[in-house]
Amino acid sequence: MLSAKSLFQEILANDESFALFCSIAASGESQGGWENARIAALVPDSERGLAPKITRHGADEDKHGRIFSALMKKRGLDPVPVPPETDYTMLLEKNGIGLAHEQLKRDERLTVQDIVTYLSHSRVTEQRASEQMDLLRKHFADDPDIGRAVKQISNDEDNHLAYCHEELLRFARAGHGRLIQRTLRECAHAEIRIYRDVSLAVMAHMGRILGWSRAKSAVLAAGIHAVYAYERLGGWRRMVSLKAPERRDALGGPASAEPEFA
Repeated sequence: MLSAKSLFQEILANDESFALFCSIAASGESQGGWENARIAALVPDSERGLAPKITRHGADEDKHGRIFSALMKKRGLDPVPVPPETDYTMLLEKNGIGLAHEQLKRDERLTVQDIVTYLSHSRVTEQRASEQMDLLRKHFADDPDIGRAVKQISNDEDNHLAYCHEELLRFARAGHGRLIQRTLRECAHAEIRIYRDVSLAVMAHMGRILGWSRAKSAVLAAGIHAVYAYERLGGWRRMVSLKAPERRDALGGPASAEPEFA
């Protein structure tokens, strides 16, 4: 029987597929760390109080990248090249979601609208990250090899999502509600399409590594398309709603300590 747990167990058990999985994850997290660091450096003067939280967000993402790298090192594996079609973060940027890297490389202050765009993009992508890590935590929290990493990253992603809710609600109260909702909808519709394409690409690479049959690959592809159909019909709405989070000021302190995996 195919399940998320059995599929990940299969990926985890094979060195080549595990290295690819961790390399993809590490690359995305590191890229997110760079983006947040640049945004923190460029926030407008009126929002300088937000800079430490953005910095903390970036530090967490960098930490996650190091954690995935450490998991590979622990098994004596080296990072592998990330196929472009599996690079979720870069595909989002190339499709105009979030702030363009070309803009972030310039030493020009961002506008309040730019910060709203950044937070809206983060609210959508952190929803995805929180759900994915929650699934892994459900099945692998007690795993001796990856359990500690999964629990820490999952907790961090929940903090990031809470932070996005809290800050976007603050901006909505300040009169940016229409911009926020429009940007959230645009990000969500683009994200679900890119997530589908990346998922199909990742599963294709894993299938070649693990020798999956055509029938198994077809079933998995059908499942990915079914998720996309659900999200397109209305599942995307979970990514655009805003509510006061239970975790208040989730990024108000320093980044959590990094566990030792190597």
